[in-house]
Amino acid sequence: MAGRFFDEWTIGDMLEHDIRRTVTETDNLLFTVMTHNPQPLHLDAEAAKASEFGQILVNGTFTFSLMVGLSVGDTTLGTLVANLGYDKLVMPKPVFIGDTLRAETEVVGLKESKSRPNAGIVTFLHRCLNQRGEIVCQCERSALLKKKAA
Repeated sequence: MAGRFFDEWTIGDMLEHDIRRTVTETDNLLFTVMTHNPQPLHLDAEAAKASEFGQILVNGTFTFSLMVGLSVGDTTLGTLVANLGYDKLVMPKPVFIGDTLRAETEVVGLKESKSRPNAGIVTFLHRCLNQRGEIVCQCERSALLKKKAA
């Protein structure tokens, strides 16, 4: 399903995104290195073993990025003007190598654009869940979306 236009959304719309992703060691390593994050809990198996988690933690910004990416095809693909912001980001549970993540989205806000008559702002509540159904990441995303052509 391609993204929806602003005027195709209603508050309370819920989507469970079909794409799932099992996080690999390579995903975590590449993302961590590409973003110059030297946190040993993401890179050093010995340091991670000595932590309270006992294993490598997946980089939280990877989890966040994956959550948003899993949602794009159903929400904003082809209709996005711009992402305006991400708010209330929380990561209540850790993600580990081998966890399978999925995403769901709820529309929590709709607002006409004051400066662009052909667009409006949709506020999405994105949730990322692991294979046990635990929320591992959540945030609100405000996106400026095109309206359907008249």
